Amino acid sequence: MTASPASSLVLVANAGDGSISTFRFDGSGLERIAVTDGLTGCSTFAVDAERNLVYAAVKGEPAGIVTLSLDRESGELTPSSRLDLPAGGMNYLALARGGTALLGASYGGGYGISCRVADGSVGGPVSRISYPNLHSVLPSPDGRFAYFVSLGADLVAQYTLGDDLELVPLAEPTVSAPQGSGPRHLVIDDDHGCVYVLTEFSGEVLRYRRDPIEGALTYLDAATAFDTSAGLGHSRFGADPLAHHYIWGADLHRSGDRLWASERTESTLASLDIAADGELRHAEVFTVTEQQPRGFALSADGRFLVAAGEKTTTVSLYAVGDEGLTLLQRAETGRGANWVRFV
Repeated sequence: MTASPASSLVLVANAGDGSISTFRFDGSGLERIAVTDGLTGCSTFAVDAERNLVYAAVKGEPAGIVTLSLDRESGELTPSSRLDLPAGGMNYLALARGGTALLGASYGGGYGISCRVADGSVGGPVSRISYPNLHSVLPSPDGRFAYFVSLGADLVAQYTLGDDLELVPLAEPTVSAPQGSGPRHLVIDDDHGCVYVLTEFSGEVLRYRRDPIEGALTYLDAATAFDTSAGLGHSRFGADPLAHHYIWGADLHRSGDRLWASERTESTLASLDIAADGELRHAEVFTVTEQQPRGFALSADGRFLVAAGEKTTTVSLYAVGDEGLTLLQRAETGRGANWVRFV
């Protein structure tokens, strides 16, 4: 497959293999051009596309964040520096302030961090916060605020991100999610003035109004993001969702006026339409995809989606249409694939 001038790259983390696969995407198909090993248990990474840098979280004793330089021609990732994290590895990483700050959330360690980034090197945490089972974090688009999602405490913690990258709690430091819902991943949608949070246990997308000046969130309502005809039960912390046929929400992404959500027990991708005022319509169309889809991503123009499955060794490439997803290709990636990004 010859790459066109409009080609891009897709990176996929394979936690089971401790690797990241690099695919060339030419607008019609995926070609795996490189595999970078030595990234033990990697299940999240953040990409600074302007500087061709990838920040990958790895597990081990100690866990850490590895900086890798991306060669866009060969797809190879070359390690250049590392920050050790003795308190536990990150489950979500996000860049802020034009790539000069890195935010992280640790599920097992129950803590979140903000770090300076200089010349591709991640410095030690400037600020650290603690909540049980933190699952994700994102900065506001203007870099003034940061939002950490705690699955264990059913809340979103909200902070000002200071000039020195200190995390300062807002006047109301947290906003609640419905009890037992298990909030997991979030999307900040300033076009509609909202923040959306996917729940793991109830399979809903929670909608919060976001004050663009003060940064505070206000809970509004929720919409279902799983197949209600599949007989799935409401899950709970510590339960085996597959053994009990429980809801198992995972990843959430937005493209235009549509949200996409994955659910792992039935291995589905669902779309939820966003109204002009930000209100969501319940998901009605579902695509069965790779088994146990923890991670997926959409192309920048929203025309393509790549999904990975924790229980398969392939990724699926889809064309996104008004009526749903059309499968274009399955491509080999590796074991435990769980994080996807277009670069």
